[in-house]
Amino acid sequence: MSKATTKQRKVSKTKSAKRKKTLMLLTMVAPGAIWLILLRYIPMFGIVMAFQDYKIYTKNPTFINNLRHSAFVGLKNFKFLFATSDTWVMIRNTLAYNVVFIILGLIIPVTFAILLNELTKKINAKVYQTLMFFPYFLSWVVASYFVQAFLDPTRGLLVNLMKSWGMVPIDFYNDTKPWPLILTICNIWKNTGYSTILYLSAITGIDSSQYEAANIDGASKWQQVLYVTLPHLKTMIIILFIMNVGKIFNSDFGLFFNVPLQSGPLFPVTQTIDTYVYRAMMATGNYGMSTAAGLLQNLIGFICIMTANTIVRKVDEDSSLF
Repeated sequence: MSKATTKQRKVSKTKSAKRKKTLMLLTMVAPGAIWLILLRYIPMFGIVMAFQDYKIYTKNPTFINNLRHSAFVGLKNFKFLFATSDTWVMIRNTLAYNVVFIILGLIIPVTFAILLNELTKKINAKVYQTLMFFPYFLSWVVASYFVQAFLDPTRGLLVNLMKSWGMVPIDFYNDTKPWPLILTICNIWKNTGYSTILYLSAITGIDSSQYEAANIDGASKWQQVLYVTLPHLKTMIIILFIMNVGKIFNSDFGLFFNVPLQSGPLFPVTQTIDTYVYRAMMATGNYGMSTAAGLLQNLIGFICIMTANTIVRKVDEDSSLF
């Protein structure tokens, strides 16, 4: 057999092996890719609703037919967000709460992750992780009942404690003052466990020899955290920070809609863009307006992500998303 023939067979075998490997990898990626296309990319065609007076036609009420026959109104649907006296209130609440959530959502989970990593008995760490992570799986509907059990004006635990202590009980569902703190505590309670697990997984990936070297050099626990742990967490902290900045114009609908029990007197401190859009859509049935609001939120979020990533890339290129 000639050398040329042998070489061709080797090349053929190499190509065949590469094709098999590629096919195997594509098979692994396929479920996620199909999910992404079906639930993320195809629905993007619905953005056209933001520029239409979307109507549902009774004769043939399919989505495509409704799009075809709905009148084009340009940017009219975007105006309703700014045509109400509540515009400043809902934008202020959305931005203010998100800034607080981003800051506390960084400091508290990182602190808990470092503390859990320092526990010598790992069984205790596992128990604490489970207890912290459990609220993440609860819906805000369930959480709202927990909050109501404390704040109910007649049977609430906190209200009855205030009465037993001789204090004048607060009518929580009609008093706006405590709610910024209540909503912040609820958000921390529900989401801290998830973020803590992410940071803890990054800490466990740090080479233990670095801590041993720091210990030999006489570094205290605080110095080890400051000069070993935090530098290794920097990339994950920045990535999560950038992703959260992208959601700064969105709010957690369940938190602001369900936990205050839709109490009207609390709207000045609980009304956000998402809850306002939902209530406006339910009152008017205008799907075009809600689509326009969602599009505007996502555009602003995209701009925020790009801006934050650009700033990070200039300061530390290795920590940027792209």
